[in-house]
Amino acid sequence: MSDKFTPYVPEKTNQREFTFLAVILGCIMAVVLGAANAYVGLSVGMTVAATFPAAVVGMAVLRVFKRGILEENMVRTIASVGEALVAGAVFTMPALVIAGPWKEEFFTWEHYFEATAMMMVGGVLGVLFVTLLRRIMVSESDLLFPESVAAAEIHKAGQKGGTGAIFVFSAMAFAALVPLLAKLKLIATSWSRFIPFPASKVNLLTGKGERIGEVAGGGGAYCSAYAVNPALLGVGYIIGPRLGSIAFSGAVLSWGLLVPLLCYFTGPASLQQWIDKPPIGAPDTDPLTWKTMCEQVWYFIVRPIAVGGMLVGVAYTLYSMRKQLFGGIARAVRDITKINVGDEAESRLDKDLNFKYIFAGIGILIIAMVALYNYFTQSLAGAVISALVMAVAGFFFAAVAGYLVGLIGSSNNPISGLTISTLLVAALLMVAIGVKGEEGVLAVLAVAAVVCCSCGVAGDMLQDLKVGHILGGTPWKMELGELIGVACAAAVLFFPLVMLHEGDIAEGGIGFGGKELSAPQAGLMAMLTKGIVAGQMAWPLVITGMFLGLAFILIGAPSPMLIAVGMYLPFSVTFTIFIGGALKWIVTIVQKRRRLDKAQVQRVENTGILLASGLIAGGALMKLALAGHVILKDKFDWIPSLPEYFEEPSFLAGSAVFVIMALVLYFIPLKKAGDPEPGGSV
Repeated sequence: MSDKFTPYVPEKTNQREFTFLAVILGCIMAVVLGAANAYVGLSVGMTVAATFPAAVVGMAVLRVFKRGILEENMVRTIASVGEALVAGAVFTMPALVIAGPWKEEFFTWEHYFEATAMMMVGGVLGVLFVTLLRRIMVSESDLLFPESVAAAEIHKAGQKGGTGAIFVFSAMAFAALVPLLAKLKLIATSWSRFIPFPASKVNLLTGKGERIGEVAGGGGAYCSAYAVNPALLGVGYIIGPRLGSIAFSGAVLSWGLLVPLLCYFTGPASLQQWIDKPPIGAPDTDPLTWKTMCEQVWYFIVRPIAVGGMLVGVAYTLYSMRKQLFGGIARAVRDITKINVGDEAESRLDKDLNFKYIFAGIGILIIAMVALYNYFTQSLAGAVISALVMAVAGFFFAAVAGYLVGLIGSSNNPISGLTISTLLVAALLMVAIGVKGEEGVLAVLAVAAVVCCSCGVAGDMLQDLKVGHILGGTPWKMELGELIGVACAAAVLFFPLVMLHEGDIAEGGIGFGGKELSAPQAGLMAMLTKGIVAGQMAWPLVITGMFLGLAFILIGAPSPMLIAVGMYLPFSVTFTIFIGGALKWIVTIVQKRRRLDKAQVQRVENTGILLASGLIAGGALMKLALAGHVILKDKFDWIPSLPEYFEEPSFLAGSAVFVIMALVLYFIPLKKAGDPEPGGSV
């Protein structure tokens, strides 16, 4: 920024900023928004930035107490860290279940303390690393920070009138009803059927076939509709038509080509090997029908192919961003040499936490992780190497994550790609020093979890610090707020993961890695770790997927990684996301036809994001609440069951609810466009 930059709130001010109310409200929102994003991350493999809803809700609550913009900024800063921390958790920790180390029982107090330690260390390291780089990357940088600028504008607009919180809370209330109606069996939220083809006996040498009637062996089509899921619809609206379409193309490839093709040529007899000895956690296969066979083909054959595609997609994403990545690493090296431990800024606008304490904290955390990794591996050499990989990768990738957030925004930050790079290095080092088996798998995934949490928090924090820089916040107070937010979120966010995993199992699912909680990034990391450290991987299928990913690159397909994720997810999930993206596309088309000016377009955009964020939060939180009820009822007989009104509820009724949600996302944002501003440009 230039020397002429003037923040919204001047240096000399009497406004309250770091207050008890702001800290408490921020911590509560960090946990709530983090819990909601845990469901979204496990369901679709991505999280949605919490900065905007956190800003709006914080403004609405603080307005009751007549507080100022700096206190609102503090609430948003603390609140948004929950989403960043849980992103690191859901991308890695379910892999501990999928890969095997935590297979027997996910919730134990031992696992709670291990998971909390990994989230706490990763989050705190992210804060400390960013504190070292804050002045150079925020105050003295020319990075644009697009999402930070947008969040700052929301705060400024809130000073002039309405906050927009009514859209968030109304959408949350409506979205919360949908899973509840489904639980009461008043509506059906999914629909799937198998439509058989006329079976034929085909001579593969001559290609001549003879129709033999409707018997097993002829194949068919597995048909599935969208899911009546407000969270998925909201995700699709936020990510937009392009990304929604790319993910849906993977689903079409998976369910429209690979599954029917494999079913046609294999048939039930060829899948008997999966039925006789199914892996732990496999979907139910008794009795075997065409419908369940299609699900088996997708689960055991197509998803490993998708993992290979994701692996190539990660490599290609990192290669495509090589200039930005190397630029971020070079900046990190250059910036660390500029740090002056004894430099104490006189201005409150440029004062960080004391660097002496920052370096001491980093050292203490590294020692603590050596102890934790030694506990995992029972190998001091393995623990030291793991901690060093974590510290070095954590710092550089935190800097890279922050740099990319400043360049392209947090929504496009390739955290999972950076984490997989760390995982591969850690896995190869574990094999090199002889730490294999379950201990090696646990150590590698623990390193990945810490680095992933560190990258997520670092990117989020730099975004928040930039907002504070624009508004006139005090850096050291925001940094302290981030540390408190990390501590609160890390202490609590393991429990939403437990509720989702065990609640899904109690409902007949398989928890992490199943249809409801696919956890694609965690599945990829689990398979890579087991393949390298434990020597267990379906290499033929993964290599097939790698060649498929290479084919995507050669034909110039956009985002091979997202296509592979679409293959990995259930069809109904990507279909619903696609519909949400299509809604956003329709709204954009109508905007252009009505020739709305920039101010009107911005109002439409903000209203749509707030409504979609409310749908995500409301639907996800009710899913958590219902999962908690299932778990508690399973443990305590006195807890009543929820009534079920129909044995076979109607999907048409669910579709009616879905249409209402879609109409809300269409009409309300366009209605809030308002009048054009005098002299406004189109």
